[in-house]
Amino acid sequence: MNTAALFDIDADVGSDEDEDFDENAPRKPKQTNGGLEDSSEEEDDDDDEEAQQEVAEGFIVDGDEDDDEDDVGVKQKRRKRRRERDEEEGLDEEDLELIGETYPEDQIRAPKPSKFKRLKQGHREERSQTEHRDIADIFSDEEDEDIDASRPAFRDRAVDEFADFIEEDDLPEEERDRLLEEQEVARPGRQLYSGFNGIDTSGLDESTQEDYNAAFGDGYDYMWALDLQEQADLIAADPNKQLELKDVFEPSQLAEKMLTEDDDVIRRTDIPERYQIARKSFKAIERDEDETKMLLQEEARWIGSMMLPRKKFDSHVHEHFYTSIRKMLEYINLDDLEIPFIFQHRKDYLIYEERVPRSPSADNPDGEGFTMNAIKMINQDDMWDILDFDLKWKGLVDKRESLQNAYRALCNSNPEISDPMLEELIGIAVTMEEVQDLQDYFFFQYSDGLKDVVSESETNGTQKRARATRNMWEKLRKGPVYELVKAFGISADAFAQNAIATGARQYTEDPIDRPDDMADMHISQEFQTGAQILRMAKAMYAEELVMCPRLRRYLRENFYAGAKIDCFRTEKGARQITEDHRYFEFKYLRNQDLHAMARKPEMYLRMLQAEAEGLVEVKITLVNRKSFRERLYTYIESDNVSDVAGAWNTLRREVLDMAMDRLEKIITKGVKEALKAECEGEVGKHVRERYVEKLDQAPHKVKNLAAGTAPRVLALSNGNGVLNRDAICWVYLEDDGRVLENGKFIDLRPGNPEKYQADGKDIKNLVELVKRRRPDVIAVSGFAPETRKLYKDLQDIVEKNQLMLPEFDEDDDHHDDEDDKLEVIMVNDEVARLYHTSQRAAQEFPNLAPIARYTIGLARYVQNPMLEYAALKKNIVSISFDPHQDLLSEEKLLKWLDTAMVDMVNLVGVNINEAVSSSYHANLLEYVCGLGPRKASHLLYIVGKNGGTVDTRAELVGDEEKGRLPAMGPKVWENCASFIDIVYDDEEPEADYLDHTRIHPEDYDTARKMAADALELDEEDVKMETDENGPSGVVRKLIKEDAADKVNDLVLEEYAEQLLKIFNQRKRATLETIRAELISPYEELRRSMKPLNSEEAFTMMTGETEESLVEGMIVPVTIRRVFMDHIECKLDSGLEGGIGAEHYPESISNGGMDPRSVYQPNQVVQAIVQFLNKRSLTCQLSLRDDLLRKPYKKKHIVTPGEWDEDQEEEDKRALLKEKEAVSGRAQRVIKHPLFRPFNSAQAEEYLGSQSRGDVVIRPSSKGTDHLAVTWKVADNVYQHIDVLELDKDNEFALGRTLTIGGKYKYSDLDELIVLHVKAMAKKVDEMMSDERYQNGSKGQTEQWLTTYTEANPKRSMYAFCINPKYPGYFFICFKAGQHAPLSAWPVKVVPDAFEMQKLQYPDMKTLKNGFKLLFQSMQNKNGAPQQQQPYRR
Repeated sequence: MNTAALFDIDADVGSDEDEDFDENAPRKPKQTNGGLEDSSEEEDDDDDEEAQQEVAEGFIVDGDEDDDEDDVGVKQKRRKRRRERDEEEGLDEEDLELIGETYPEDQIRAPKPSKFKRLKQGHREERSQTEHRDIADIFSDEEDEDIDASRPAFRDRAVDEFADFIEEDDLPEEERDRLLEEQEVARPGRQLYSGFNGIDTSGLDESTQEDYNAAFGDGYDYMWALDLQEQADLIAADPNKQLELKDVFEPSQLAEKMLTEDDDVIRRTDIPERYQIARKSFKAIERDEDETKMLLQEEARWIGSMMLPRKKFDSHVHEHFYTSIRKMLEYINLDDLEIPFIFQHRKDYLIYEERVPRSPSADNPDGEGFTMNAIKMINQDDMWDILDFDLKWKGLVDKRESLQNAYRALCNSNPEISDPMLEELIGIAVTMEEVQDLQDYFFFQYSDGLKDVVSESETNGTQKRARATRNMWEKLRKGPVYELVKAFGISADAFAQNAIATGARQYTEDPIDRPDDMADMHISQEFQTGAQILRMAKAMYAEELVMCPRLRRYLRENFYAGAKIDCFRTEKGARQITEDHRYFEFKYLRNQDLHAMARKPEMYLRMLQAEAEGLVEVKITLVNRKSFRERLYTYIESDNVSDVAGAWNTLRREVLDMAMDRLEKIITKGVKEALKAECEGEVGKHVRERYVEKLDQAPHKVKNLAAGTAPRVLALSNGNGVLNRDAICWVYLEDDGRVLENGKFIDLRPGNPEKYQADGKDIKNLVELVKRRRPDVIAVSGFAPETRKLYKDLQDIVEKNQLMLPEFDEDDDHHDDEDDKLEVIMVNDEVARLYHTSQRAAQEFPNLAPIARYTIGLARYVQNPMLEYAALKKNIVSISFDPHQDLLSEEKLLKWLDTAMVDMVNLVGVNINEAVSSSYHANLLEYVCGLGPRKASHLLYIVGKNGGTVDTRAELVGDEEKGRLPAMGPKVWENCASFIDIVYDDEEPEADYLDHTRIHPEDYDTARKMAADALELDEEDVKMETDENGPSGVVRKLIKEDAADKVNDLVLEEYAEQLLKIFNQRKRATLETIRAELISPYEELRRSMKPLNSEEAFTMMTGETEESLVEGMIVPVTIRRVFMDHIECKLDSGLEGGIGAEHYPESISNGGMDPRSVYQPNQVVQAIVQFLNKRSLTCQLSLRDDLLRKPYKKKHIVTPGEWDEDQEEEDKRALLKEKEAVSGRAQRVIKHPLFRPFNSAQAEEYLGSQSRGDVVIRPSSKGTDHLAVTWKVADNVYQHIDVLELDKDNEFALGRTLTIGGKYKYSDLDELIVLHVKAMAKKVDEMMSDERYQNGSKGQTEQWLTTYTEANPKRSMYAFCINPKYPGYFFICFKAGQHAPLSAWPVKVVPDAFEMQKLQYPDMKTLKNGFKLLFQSMQNKNGAPQQQQPYRR
């Protein structure tokens, strides 16, 4: 084979692509089409069309040839029932169209055969003329060739080569079945899966054959599976069976696209989608009106008791608060109204108006009359809390009623059973914990009787477990042991009543005999010693105490009122939680009150997170635990004084201790979970508030444009590039979101006439672009501090060139007005960062670079932030709204974020026709009140079938006269109608102005009445307008005459009184909304776009936060320029820093040394941050030795008594002692932020969770003149570098010269890390990000090469992979053609280069070109490359 045909001999200089080595490989293999033929095959098979329609899948493998007629009849009946069912469940035209809407890229394929079916289909399986080929042929680029008939697959078909000529469609069903039976008879019988299959058993005696049967079975062990498959084959062979969605798509696809049967039920049910999903786990119970009212009243009280402490209302309005909650619950549960609807259209019922006497004044000296004081009982955040509480209440009621039903059934089966305690407590149980206590008690106490009354289908998992574990206790209760339990003298419930002080004190009675003597009296065959009986009696009585619901309730109340939280570090935590660890703030935390901890939710959730990682143990105990126990003893002990009484009291104490130890575990677990839920709720609310702030931003307001109008935007960004050196990408977006133009600038640096500096060459182009496109605003953002310079430069360009807003020309008198100049703004880029690398961006703008897509994201954010956030869908969780949101699960986080989006989308409204025509705007539709993702997609689908436009809100529920299909049911329409905006067109006769307002159709008549009164029309005038222009003719006249302001003259109080009197409707607040909407429909209610503050801009452009960079912190800086009086430097984040002469080290400031001889450009040194200017993105640093000796410590303020200082000191001493014991000498310490006293294993464990390239400096086992540097090459790959120290002042001092391998020398550790380790890490990143790099092992890479060359026989291929055995080494694996052997060369990473075959290459491009040249040279010399394996560390 010619080498030139395999490799590109010429080194590639101008391009990264290599055509002969196929840089874009692997190309997608050409696959066969399965059961579907392409067009060319169809042309060849026209004559066999009827044969192709035959479906003969799977043998009917049902046993003997002599099947009787009854079996055949049963099969025929089954087929008939299946056909009838399939006709009902088949895909109709609407379903097929829906598939096309949801999967535009997919085509309906023939259903895939099941896994079992492939084993049995044989000659009856319909196949295409082109057979599937082996793995090598899958990747071939050649056309399909004929398949050798000698192949096994072909031989299988030869069993019955004439089967395909049976035209089943022309035969009656009975005849077709007969032919199928004959086929079964004609072919070989079923092979049994047995040890005797194919084994000659002649000569074996009967016992030996039995042994074989026992070992291998008789061949019929799995007959049931084959029978099930046979039934599936019969269904598949039914020619009348219609396709279903599950036949076309995988279940995971259907679930992802929301096309399962459950999704279809949600889509068609006329209940808001979010309510259906939330209530899915609850049983729907029919209740009468009185029972419903009673439950709602109880629920309102239950919810109000939990919300009132936060509301801080005066006591006289508490009842009104409960009334508002009940009204809210009626709207949610009885009317199925969603939160936005209630907030917008039922707000009058959530406001309490009280009459307050007027105070005397100059106008009213006697203080006559009253004023109305409106108190808002429930706000929108409260509504979401009430909805959440309502779901919890449903779960509580379901569980409580299930228990009541079980108890009622038990009493019916055994009338002698009566449990006053259970009947009392079940009626007052108001928490899930209390109901669970009662359930535990119920199944403990009555497990034996429940066996006859509770069926397995009615019991949940808890009940089944209880029934299985109560047998022992039931046995003890019926045996002689229980006599000893009774002898304790007081029941568990009586003891609990004593503790709670409920009713009269119940005294404990002592028996005559001592406990041990009484135990000896009850010895039996089962319990043969008194000690055994006594032990079982103690366990039984302790269990009764543990299961006592009254006692649990009492303990739980005491824990919530007087418990404390202590955090104890584990052995693992003692080592891992250092002072700079995120968990250190609670490592030794003690004596935390539950209520105080609830006010610090993020800390408590972090504690639980650390506990899950095994670093701490969170304990909840009673503050007065010892005295509490002593008090309980008095309630269970008898007052008698005797040896017998003393013995029984001692035993009672022991049993109570046993029970309390268990109860404390149960109660603390519940308290922990309850506090966790409370803290997660608080964090969720904080996240929601921050998200609402982001969403509550209107499009950027431009002068002389109406609020809410999208501006035309010119967006620019330099990304992460250097200004005036790297490209600045720009895009121009029209106000409708279309990208009309894009391009790049390089030099936008304003000139300086004083220094004879001309303007940048691209400034002229920018000015011409602005004057030509006339944008309303210029938006800027980027990834680095250089962006601020671009922002300032653009402001200077606008100022110098007098670039004005489009409404003002340069000759206009207003051009000097500062407000009329074109505004340059810095834009929040959190959405654009996610968008520019997303698949959505690549699909929308495939020809644009990522940074250009980034600028599109910026411009869209300026035009409408809410649309950009909505487009992210579930990826919204990637944005950080709160530093503690990682403490929430993704599901809970999404729930809180969705509530914010629902509120804001319904505040703004959705233009339905925009949503139909634009998928970008359609993203908002699922958040509309009453809708959801399923109902929104269904709405778009139906609107599309109705013609693609919506003219009126009313037609959404269908219009038979116009032939409009209903897109939703009446209840969903009631919820969403007022939030769907239909732009009013005066030229359209059927257009209704009210459809372009937030007024709900239920209030249209009121709005029309207000319009008529504003125009002072009498009834005849109103009738005339209505007859001529429709029901809203009066409103149309009001708008046409521009008289909407006249509604301000109406006295709304009179309207409200009339509505209340006549219709019993409270509409005062609603009337205000109607008036506002008649004047300004869908007025922009969002706040103006919030400009970035200095803190947000600082974090956006540097990536630094208050945790990562603060004053006093020691950081590495890179020196840029050195002067006598100052040094200019730069931080890793891009921040520019300065070091004044007064902050030079003493050796320079006092020793008279020239700083230029000590510091060089590009040198990395450690400096301490003295001052941080977040507005200008600069900082002042210091190199003074006295400041650098004081490492930064995060301020940790604790209250005395809440921090275990003794434990902290003890741990420090133990750790130091342990280190000295391990090393056998005093532990060496190096003053460097990366130094850790680790060994190699500890260093690898520490770096395991760190990023690639992170470093640990540690002591070396080779002695005090060595250091070890461990750095993370890749996951589970770490390189340990031995560093030799020279020129040391003493044994423990750091050497002035550091050498590695005798080849590399450095002056300090920072220089070593940056120039050696970081330089190698950079090369590793370059290697692993190369398109030729494979993430798998060497074997996997070689397999990939083999597969590729088999698919492309005339091509060669190479790839890189890591060598985990030798950290710092990689393989370059290659295969020079299909039949060439696999070869591999080692590639070593060295500082700033790659080393291969003893030659160094500076980057991947030259490395790949060098490999091609070396390969050509070796081919010319030896004919084939040799496997290279030399590794030198």
